[in-house]
Amino acid sequence: MKDSSICLKPINDLLTDEQGQPTRFWIPAYQRGYRWAPLQVTQLLDDIWEFTQGSEGEFYCLQPIVIKVRDGGDFEVVDGQQRLTTIYILLTYLKKIASVLGKERFHIHYETRGAANEPFLEEIDLDRADENVDFFHICQAYTTIEEWFSGRDEMQKLKLLQHLLNDDESGRNVKVIWFELAEHDDPVAAFTRLNVGKIPLTNDELIRALFIRRASAEYPDSESLQLKIAYEWDQLEKALQSDAFWFFLNNEQGPRQNRIGFLFDLVARSNGMADKLSHDTYGVFLAFSERFKEEGTNTSKEWLSVKQVFMSLEEWYEDRALYHIVGFLIQQGMEISNLCELASSITKQKFDQVLRGQIFAYAIGETLEDLNDDELLENVSEKLESLEYGRDSNKIRSLLLLFNLATLLENSKSNLRFQFDSFKKQEWDIEHVRSVTSLPLERHNQRVEWMEHCLGYLKTQEKAKELQKSIEDFIKLSQNDAPDEVFDPLYEQVLKVFKEADEEDTDNGISNLTLLDQGTNRSYKNAVFAIKRQRLLSLDQSGIFVPLCTRNVFLKCYSQKVDNVMFWGKEDREEYGRVIVNTLVRFFKGEGECSV
Repeated sequence: MKDSSICLKPINDLLTDEQGQPTRFWIPAYQRGYRWAPLQVTQLLDDIWEFTQGSEGEFYCLQPIVIKVRDGGDFEVVDGQQRLTTIYILLTYLKKIASVLGKERFHIHYETRGAANEPFLEEIDLDRADENVDFFHICQAYTTIEEWFSGRDEMQKLKLLQHLLNDDESGRNVKVIWFELAEHDDPVAAFTRLNVGKIPLTNDELIRALFIRRASAEYPDSESLQLKIAYEWDQLEKALQSDAFWFFLNNEQGPRQNRIGFLFDLVARSNGMADKLSHDTYGVFLAFSERFKEEGTNTSKEWLSVKQVFMSLEEWYEDRALYHIVGFLIQQGMEISNLCELASSITKQKFDQVLRGQIFAYAIGETLEDLNDDELLENVSEKLESLEYGRDSNKIRSLLLLFNLATLLENSKSNLRFQFDSFKKQEWDIEHVRSVTSLPLERHNQRVEWMEHCLGYLKTQEKAKELQKSIEDFIKLSQNDAPDEVFDPLYEQVLKVFKEADEEDTDNGISNLTLLDQGTNRSYKNAVFAIKRQRLLSLDQSGIFVPLCTRNVFLKCYSQKVDNVMFWGKEDREEYGRVIVNTLVRFFKGEGECSV
C-alpha cells in the first residue's frame, strides 16, 4: 500500500505528465468554486515578480498543493485549488508567449459545473462575467492580472513566465510543495481538516512526511525506522503538550496541537539551516528539504540530531537551577538557539556560571566577572535604589521575577519550582505594596469602588462600625451629591483606620513594589495594604498561583518586627528592600543551588 509522499515540484512539472500529455487535475464536488479576490492574485504576482528581480534563493516556493492519485491517473485536488486555478488563469493570459516557449497548460476538470467552467477557463470571455458566480471570480482574477501587467512590456512578461516555468534544474524557478495522500487516506476528511476548520498544513506535518519518505527510500528495512520515528515523534509531541515544559521554553501559548513545530524551527536555526528561508511560511520545511538534498545526509542521523536538541531542553528542564536560570532568560526574550549554541561548547557548570553573568549584565548593567563581594553588593544596591515605578517598570518587573527565582534556589533541599506557565498565562505585573496616596481618585465610580473594598474588609473584621455607616451612606450618593468636600474627609478617616495617613506618601521604589496579577492590579490598584493582603491570601488559599515573594510580602515574612500584619510601613519597606538586594547578591555569587 502506497504511503503519503512529499516533494518540491517546479510549476513546469505540473504542466504535463510522464507521457508528455497535459496533467489532469480533478476538482471534486465537495470543493467550493474559485473565489480568490484581487488582493490575493496581486500578492501572488508581486511575490513571483520580486523573485525574478534577483531576491535570494534558488527558487520561490508556493504553499502546498495536496492531491490524491485517482484510478484513471489524474489527480484529485484536496487542497490548493485556488492557487492552481490562479496559475492556470495566468497561463491563459500569457498563452501566446507560453506557446512560443513550447509550454502547454495542464487540464482542470470539475466534478460539477465542468461543462461550463472548463471551456470558459481556456478562453476567458469577460463579457460573460455576470452569468454565474464562478465566471465572475475567474473574470475578476483575469482582469486583475491584466491590470497588473499594464505598463510592463513583452520582455517583462517573458521574464516572469520563464522564471515561472523554468525546467532547467540548475536554474531559478517557482515550485510548489507537492503533498500526495496515501492510498488509504480519505480525501474528504483531509479536505475538511484543511479547509472547513481553516487549519493549513503545518511545517511539522510536512517534515514528518519528509522523514518517513526518506526512511523508506534509504533503508531496506525501512518499516522499522519509520515506526521508530513515528513512535518517538509522538513521544516528543506529548512532552511538549505539557504547559509546564512548554512555557519554560516559550512566552506564548503556541498551537496546542502542533507544538513539535517549535522543535524543528529550533533545530533549523541552531544548525544555520533556516537563515535564508525564515521569511517563508514553510521556511522550516524548506530548510529540511534542502538539507536532505545535501550529499551524505542520513535520515537516521538527522532524526537523532532532532532528538538530541530535545534532550538538551529536557535536561535543562529537569535541572532545578538551570530551569530557573534559562527560564528567566527566555522570559526576557533570549533566543533558545543562542542558548543551545552556548551549551554545546562548555560544561554544564560553566554554562550555569556564564548565564548568571549574562543575567547580571542584563539586570544590573555591569560585568560580573572579577567583582569582589563588596563591589557586587554596591552594584546591586545602587541599581535597585535608582529604579522608579513608571520610568523603570519593565526593569523592575524583571528584577522582581528574578528575586522570586533566586529565592526558590536559596534552599537546595527544596523541590519547589516557579510556575512559568501560570505566570505567563495570568499576566502578572508590578504594583505598589502600599498604595501611593498621591494618586487621586477623581471619578465618582472609582471612589465608590474604593470605598466598597474598604467597607467589605471592615465588615469581615467587625471594626469601625460608625465608619462603616458613613461609607454606606456615601456609596448611596449620586455623583452630584458627592463632591470633593464630602469625599475627602471620609477618605482621610478611612486612611487613618488603616494607618496609611500617618506617614508621608509612600515611594515608587522597588522596596514598595511586588508582582500582582492583572485582575488584582486593576481592581485593587489604590486599595490599602490590608485589602490587597486579603485578596492575595484568598487566591493562595484557593490554590491559585501566587509568586512566592508576593505571598511573603503580604505575610510580612521580610519584616523583623511584625506588630500588626495589616499595615505596611517604612520599616517594612526598608527590610524588604534589603532582602531583595541580599538575595540577588547571593544568586549572582552562585550561592544556594547550582548546576553540577
